[in-house]
Amino acid sequence: MNSRNPTACIIVIGNEVLSGRTQDANIRFLAQRLGDMGMPVREVRIIPDVAEVIVRTINEVRAAYDHVFTTGGIGPTHDDITSECVAAAFGVPWEKQPVVWARMEAHYPAGGFNAARQRMATMPRGAVLIDNGQTIAPGFSMGNVHVMAGVPAIMRLMFDMLAPTLQGGIPIVSRSVHAAGVLEGDIAAGLTDIQAKYPLLDLGSYPYYRDGGGGVAIVAKGTDAGQAEAAILEVAALFKSLGGAPVAGEPK
Repeated sequence: MNSRNPTACIIVIGNEVLSGRTQDANIRFLAQRLGDMGMPVREVRIIPDVAEVIVRTINEVRAAYDHVFTTGGIGPTHDDITSECVAAAFGVPWEKQPVVWARMEAHYPAGGFNAARQRMATMPRGAVLIDNGQTIAPGFSMGNVHVMAGVPAIMRLMFDMLAPTLQGGIPIVSRSVHAAGVLEGDIAAGLTDIQAKYPLLDLGSYPYYRDGGGGVAIVAKGTDAGQAEAAILEVAALFKSLGGAPVAGEPK
């Protein structure tokens, strides 16, 4: 894809995701929204609530990508350690954030702003707030690292607030075609040739299975809609040459 586009990495933080107790719903949302902004996601990591792992991972990926988006670990419980780990990664104090502290202190009745909730008002020095319009506790950005909630509805609201502040690139477009009765092994050589003709595109091959049999879908992604459409026309011709009946789009 176009080298002018900034790149992104997503870090999902939480033992509950790794154990299978919670199914992550944030990766797809972020990848689609960032692609629409011209900021392709190049890597996703799912890591546990372990301080040294979080710190190491943040430092690795913030040096490798233009933007890093983390979800999870900013609540009030003992295992919500993302905020303090970001402070450690950046080498700054984890301290009372005056704006958030005052806001939360005023929000709760006497005694309600307890030690657990105070954790959500404690952030790395220099953090830029990411509000969400629904809950009192915000996320935050530190440099190119954007720290958001793990709860999907709240994360999406935070991202909606954050997105206008991000400089994207050329939007990523997608074109696709599929054909029943065609197998990946049949198209592999021809698809390799088409990919070689369009090096700025990503051509993905996705087999599918239905009660009546299987087939394969090809998706072309890139920043040039004309090239994506041309590549998909060539894939459709490849399908036809193998006896398939190409259908635009992905199978339902």
